[in-house]
Amino acid sequence: MRLFVGIPLNAEVRAELASASTPAISGVDGWQWAMAESWHITLLFLGNTSHEKCEFLSAQLRDLQCPAVPIQIDGLDFFERAGIFYAGVSLFPELLALQRKVSDAATQSGFTPETRPYHPHITLARAKDGVRRPARRTFRKTLGECPKLSPFRAEEFLLFESFLEPGGARYEIRERFELTRT
Repeated sequence: MRLFVGIPLNAEVRAELASASTPAISGVDGWQWAMAESWHITLLFLGNTSHEKCEFLSAQLRDLQCPAVPIQIDGLDFFERAGIFYAGVSLFPELLALQRKVSDAATQSGFTPETRPYHPHITLARAKDGVRRPARRTFRKTLGECPKLSPFRAEEFLLFESFLEPGGARYEIRERFELTRT
């Protein structure tokens, strides 16, 4: 099983983000667009693992004590080298604290810790194999300013299982973990 931990977007923000990214989507070829229903903020990608390791991780995540997390999407951008079009997410201290707790729980469960700095984002599209960097740059130029989107409080995070399919990844929720309401 291929796992990751993430924060779901609420319906209002998902609709606002879909509206903000629509101009970028229309008329652009060579990109694999993620379905709005699958948009999330990844806290930690875990990769392939066994059922036993998954169960141990779930137990660790159930024990986490963390307050609800403020979320603010702060614009559209690209990871040039990876060919990813994304919506950035402000790195509030509460979000970073949750990500660190999830990472620590995963490390205690036998997962290898991530060494790159945490960069919260929502993947909107991935460049298909044939799309070269000049085409990506042209796409970047077609983007307008992203309007300010509504902030929200994440009151849960999820353990997802990812299934790679010809049309893109499909995600299933394995477990929900509630954050403390304040």
